[in-house]
Amino acid sequence: MPELPEVETTRRGIAPHLEKQRIVNVVVRQPKLRWPIPRNLKSCLLDNTISRVHRRGKYLLIVVGRGHLMMHLGMSGSLRVLPIGSKPEKHDHLDIELSSGHLLRYTDPRRFGSVLWVTGDPYQHELLRDLGPEPLTDDFTGEYLFSRSRKRRVPIKQLIMDSKVVVGVGNIYANEALFMSGIRPRRSAGRLTRQQSDVLAANIKQVLGNAIQQGGTTLRDFTNSEGKPGYFSQSLSVYGRGGEACLQCQTVLKEVRLGQRSTVYCPSCQH
Repeated sequence: MPELPEVETTRRGIAPHLEKQRIVNVVVRQPKLRWPIPRNLKSCLLDNTISRVHRRGKYLLIVVGRGHLMMHLGMSGSLRVLPIGSKPEKHDHLDIELSSGHLLRYTDPRRFGSVLWVTGDPYQHELLRDLGPEPLTDDFTGEYLFSRSRKRRVPIKQLIMDSKVVVGVGNIYANEALFMSGIRPRRSAGRLTRQQSDVLAANIKQVLGNAIQQGGTTLRDFTNSEGKPGYFSQSLSVYGRGGEACLQCQTVLKEVRLGQRSTVYCPSCQH
C-alpha cells in the first residue's frame, strides 16, 4: 500500500509534467472506485489549466481552474505520465490528457482508491478536515505528541497511526520509528514520558524523511511506460523481519498482531 513517502514521491514525480498544462481530454474507463468518479468530471476539467500539485496526508490535490482534483491511491493505485495514445491495460481506469502531448494515467487493480472533484476549500472536505498535522512540519513536535497521549490507554503504535493525531505514519514507519526510539509498540500511550515523546516525534520525522529521500531515486519511474512505477525499496530494521536477528543486539525479533496489523519489535532493545 502506498504510504506517505510513496505518495510524496508520486507528487514530486508527476508535478513537473502537470503544472502549467491545459487539460485537453479526459477518458474514464472504469468509474467504480472506492467512490464513483463524478459523472461530470470531464466537463469540470476540460480546457482548464493545472496550476499546482500538492498533498494532504495520503491525498494528492491537483489544482485545476477553481477546483481541486482529489486523488487517493488506495491499496494498489499508481500514477504515471505517458505519451497520449499509450495503449491502456486492464486496470488503467482514468487518463487525463494534457496540452504537452502527455497524459496522466491512474491505475488501480483493486479499485480501493478514489478520484473526486472538490470546489471550495479542500481542507474542509469531510475526508480532510479532521486530519492531524503533517509529520514533517513544525506543527508535529514532541510536546504535541505528549499532549495527545495523555490519559490514553491505546498502544502507542496505534496512536501514532491514528490520522486524527498525525497523518501518514503507516504501519512500516510506525514499526521503524518505535524501534529507533526503543519503545515497544504495545506500550500504553499514556505511559510515554515527555523525553520519549520528543525522541519518538524526531524519529518519525527522520524515518519518513529518509524514505522520501530514497524515493527521489525513483522519480523517473513515473514516466516509465513498462508497468506501474516500482515504489522504492528501503533498508528496514524491523518491518518484515519477524523471526530474524535484531540488527543491533542479535536478539530474535518478535512479530505480533496489533490493531490487525503486523507488528515487529525487539524484546531487548524496546521497552
